[in-house]
Amino acid sequence: MSTSTTAPRPAPASPVAEVPAPQSEILSAPLTNSFAYTRSLGPVLSQFALALRDGRIVGSKSSDGTVSVPPREFDPIGGAKTTELVDVASVGTVVTWSWQPQPLAPQPLDKPFAWALIKLDGADTALLHAVAVDSPADISTGLRVHAVWKAARIGRIDDIACFAPGDTADAVPANEAENSDDELIVMPTPISTEIIHSATEEESWYLEGLKAGKLYGSRIGSGVDAGRVYFPPKAVSPSDGSAAVERVELADTGIVTTFCIVNVPFQGQRIKPPYVAAYVLLDGTDIPFLHLILDCEASDVRMGMRVQAVWQPEEERELSMGSISHFRPTGEPDADYESYREFL
Repeated sequence: MSTSTTAPRPAPASPVAEVPAPQSEILSAPLTNSFAYTRSLGPVLSQFALALRDGRIVGSKSSDGTVSVPPREFDPIGGAKTTELVDVASVGTVVTWSWQPQPLAPQPLDKPFAWALIKLDGADTALLHAVAVDSPADISTGLRVHAVWKAARIGRIDDIACFAPGDTADAVPANEAENSDDELIVMPTPISTEIIHSATEEESWYLEGLKAGKLYGSRIGSGVDAGRVYFPPKAVSPSDGSAAVERVELADTGIVTTFCIVNVPFQGQRIKPPYVAAYVLLDGTDIPFLHLILDCEASDVRMGMRVQAVWQPEEERELSMGSISHFRPTGEPDADYESYREFL
């Protein structure tokens, strides 16, 4: 009896998409998104913050006698609100640690240091903080450390600049910061991310156009949106993915489709209320975009109003929509309702 084997067929090659080389320079730039998150600490953590301001450390005492640092807002045993806070020492023992060889900008020290969980004398839980030592050889589990206090303290965990080796607490310097007498602390916490943003080819020539005082959109070639002109431009139709086939230079005039009157001031506002934010449909386009309507009373703005872009001086223009300061009324008759009805 003979047997034969058949060699397995090779798997078919996966298709490789060919992406054409861009015909325009691709722009890229650093992009930082930041937000100052403001948090009310509540009655328990406010007492922790106020103690730090005074150069003390407090913990919460639970129903089984366990002392937690930082304090817990609720008893971990029965869930009742924390009512008892106790002082603990600013000296303690390293429970575990890890080395930070390259400090980052927001971190507590500007040279290599150790992160450590530190059980303070009088506490049953460990506190995470930085320990200032020269090398990993200088820190170990069981090392005794003490808090190094800042001279200006505002009620944050970094009022403790770091911990340092030693079993004796440093004298707490007089507080140089000006603080309110409020018993409840409100703490702003800045949050930010920084990336390098690379624009698409369409975004690149759109942004170059704005800096040059020109408006460019894109025309979709086929499908549901065939013939529609998008501003800002899109590489493909958002309806069915059909490709844009043409760059279109547009007029800087258009009509107001919808709008709102801004009456409420807010942080970072650059224009005094009331003013108008409106969706403007540029002549020759098929989708409106958001911008400001100025140079008239807010109450005079209306749907169908004809408007024109007011450009920044040429030397002040950037690669952004900010190259257009705002739109102003042209004084022409309002557009016919049917010309913008689909955008309402």
